[in-house]
Amino acid sequence: MQIPADFPAPVNSEAQEVKTRFAEADLAQQFPRHDASTLDIPFLTIDPEGSMDLDQALHIEKLDSGFRVNYAIADVATYVREGGAIDAEAQSRGMTLYAPDGRTPLHPPALSEDVASLLPDQVRAAAVWTIDLDETGKIASIDVRRGIVRSRARLSYVEAQALIEAHLPSHAPMSDPDGSGSIVENQDVAAVDTAALTATISDDCLDSVLLLASVGPLRQKVEQERGGVSLNVPEQEVHMTEDGDFELSFRSIMPVEDWNAQISLLTGMAGAQLMLKGGVGLLRTLPPADPRDLKRLRHTAHALGLNWRKDVSYGEFLDTLGAAGPREAAFQHEATTLFRGADYLAFTQESVPGENAGKHNAIGAHYAHVTAPLRRLGDRYTTEICLAIAEGREVPEWVMEKLPELPKLLADSGRRAGSYERATIDIVEAAVLADNVGDTFEGAIVEVEDRDFKRGDVMIADPAVHAQVRSLGELPLGEVVTVTLVEADIERRRIRFQFGPLPVAQGQGQRQGQGTAQSQAERGNVPGPSGQRPSGNQSEAEGTSRGR
Repeated sequence: MQIPADFPAPVNSEAQEVKTRFAEADLAQQFPRHDASTLDIPFLTIDPEGSMDLDQALHIEKLDSGFRVNYAIADVATYVREGGAIDAEAQSRGMTLYAPDGRTPLHPPALSEDVASLLPDQVRAAAVWTIDLDETGKIASIDVRRGIVRSRARLSYVEAQALIEAHLPSHAPMSDPDGSGSIVENQDVAAVDTAALTATISDDCLDSVLLLASVGPLRQKVEQERGGVSLNVPEQEVHMTEDGDFELSFRSIMPVEDWNAQISLLTGMAGAQLMLKGGVGLLRTLPPADPRDLKRLRHTAHALGLNWRKDVSYGEFLDTLGAAGPREAAFQHEATTLFRGADYLAFTQESVPGENAGKHNAIGAHYAHVTAPLRRLGDRYTTEICLAIAEGREVPEWVMEKLPELPKLLADSGRRAGSYERATIDIVEAAVLADNVGDTFEGAIVEVEDRDFKRGDVMIADPAVHAQVRSLGELPLGEVVTVTLVEADIERRRIRFQFGPLPVAQGQGQRQGQGTAQSQAERGNVPGPSGQRPSGNQSEAEGTSRGR
């Protein structure tokens, strides 16, 4: 796939020059175009554990009527010279790639994990969004400006969830309420010392985290009202144990991740509104679901024994489902195929899309990528467009020149990222299971092919894999079954299971076992610990469930 192993020397050299230049200059020299008053906003970041490429920082405050969301986005254009070595390399990469043994960043680490990253207690350039919401969570006003910011705290998702549950016990999620059994690992926030953690952050930062638990659900309700949907599909992760063994697990999405994703969505919709009003921009689009696919999905729900009433919309029904049970997991997996064809749409004054054109139909609104410029090339351009429109000035020439090329460039890089990330996980799965051909495993049938009911997908809990499964008879969609591993081919990046009796040729010499995967570390054919940066919000750095 021609994935670069490192950055060329000129790129690293330019990045070091940028870092040195900003370290040696005073604030007025560093940020002559930026509003210094935003330094007073007590931002914090909420990201996966260990993240260093921090694009976004959050602050929420309660107004007399509604809420104010301040959202700082790393101002990459302040640090990247258009036409320079860093820019040229970013054009060729398109976005950050994630793999179990690390990540291939869009920008060199001296930039993405240092001088441009919104790290705690560091003064940084940012595009500062201020979005006021009414009491129902709907947008009341939008503003964005260049500002100087300083994050006061860096929290992981687990820490943020723990703080919310400690201070707002009513927000603690129920685990497996219907007793159907879980096929994913739930995050254990109980290990977080919330008293000690609370003592390390300011009251303002704590208030922002707790207000996220109010604003997030309001935005989810607004999403449902406009016909948007969110899928709570478990994420697959790769871990290295203390002994050097490799493990695969499914991780359930915590509420705080969904709420945090809602802030990113809110900002993306605000950005789209600005660009449409200004007559120039780049939208992320997704066509409506095919009515035939929606009908098929209703049949799937019925087959799984899930009560989807005719008077309940697709989005409303999704919100009633848990994520852990095998039937729910099967339905959520099937639901990911409902919306297909995500793309980008560039427009100027002569081609502004109408009210019902150019929408992202899984979100149910016009939407743009504007919140991840350290990890996604297009966000640097959309941010510049939004800033120009908000300030009442012309969009920079370098943005306008590149705008027509961006849809194809970004679509191509997105496809490459998806193929690369899936291929690396496939290798890990095959390597972890290489010694277990013939062993039996318990898993849930989460997909059955429309044209051949004997073929589908199975989700195994231990080790956590999602793979092809075959059967001599019809596969029982949504049921927990015992399957036999019949193939684990590292070179071809493929694993395959069989449900029921094995074909004669494959059944010969079968051996039974507990299905416990053995460590491949000694053979050196498994990549290292997970380099992924999951977020309730991911494969495009914001969320596979929406193709955002």
